[in-house]
Amino acid sequence: MSLETVLAELQSNVNQEVQVGPWLTVTQAMIDDFGRVTGDMQWIHVDPVRAAAESPFGAAIAHGYLTLSLIPQLIGSVDPERPRFPGVKMGVNYGLNKVRFPHPVRAGSKVRARVTLLSVEVVKGDGLQLINRVTVEIEHVAKPACVAETVSRVYF
Repeated sequence: MSLETVLAELQSNVNQEVQVGPWLTVTQAMIDDFGRVTGDMQWIHVDPVRAAAESPFGAAIAHGYLTLSLIPQLIGSVDPERPRFPGVKMGVNYGLNKVRFPHPVRAGSKVRARVTLLSVEVVKGDGLQLINRVTVEIEHVAKPACVAETVSRVYF
């Protein structure tokens, strides 16, 4: 696909939900690994027994930043076998405009991402900048785990 083809397709989808990703189970092992890597070994995350007994959440919960860091996996942007835009040479996370964590993710919960395209524009170097609102849902929970406005760039 060319830059022009992708741009035209994306422009027709601005302000629309463009993707709903598959469910992913957030395991205690994932939470523990994230805690070790980041140095955040707070008991509400890594001590399920204490968290069940003492935390207001009734269970160990994922780090907010773990939930945020799962977005590329949840939207499939890291799967080299299934590129979102064939012909793209490279995609990069450019940043975030806004992030909120309205509800904790308990260990063992399933999450998925819903993506709404907010804007797309051409950037220097044969690229496109996409701003998406990504809502990370928790199965059977009304409030989302995370709502993030992501900024990414793809280059052709």
